[in-house]
Amino acid sequence: MRHRLDLAEAMLSQRAHLSNIDEIKQEVMDEFEIVLTQMPYVGGAANRMSDFFMRLMGFMAISRVLRRHGVSLSVIGEIERESYKAQSLTVPQTERLASGRQFMSSENQALLREQATKSATKSHQKEFPEDFVYDFVEPGPGDNFEFGIDYMACGFCKFAARHGDKEILPNICGLDFDAYATRGIHLERTQTLAGGANHCNFRFSRLPSD
Repeated sequence: MRHRLDLAEAMLSQRAHLSNIDEIKQEVMDEFEIVLTQMPYVGGAANRMSDFFMRLMGFMAISRVLRRHGVSLSVIGEIERESYKAQSLTVPQTERLASGRQFMSSENQALLREQATKSATKSHQKEFPEDFVYDFVEPGPGDNFEFGIDYMACGFCKFAARHGDKEILPNICGLDFDAYATRGIHLERTQTLAGGANHCNFRFSRLPSD
């Protein structure tokens, strides 16, 4: 989080028109401590969605603080996306692309199928009610993606509804495209639960290597 805020420092001044940046950064870190106590437990390392919560929940803290200082949602979204991308690009390209290949691998697809099935069971939803619920999507004839995921319930949506963060939720959704692109993966998504759809339709394919 501190690294992320350092990367966002110039944008906080130039785009959000904030002064006393050091105080803003400390306010975000204080809010982050609150967010960490609010973050739901969904099974730890055994659940792939735990990583999503850990990587992205800090943006809830950034959004809350910037909204309190009167920064528009669109500017908050720009700052978060660009700082997230900048932070992702500090990881060596070979590591990022290797991570992308692992995500697209047949082994990971098998894990996704398994965890998708588990996420929809009544026992899992009872034990982890704040978790995501999703289906694995196989490509059909004429489809140009390798596989997809349809999220029927979103942990971030549940979190936002519970803690009054609904207005900043679309900015969290906007982080997904760069998160995958920096790892060599093309994400296509035309609808989200946060936008009022009945599911989020993630479709994944590999970006051309150049």
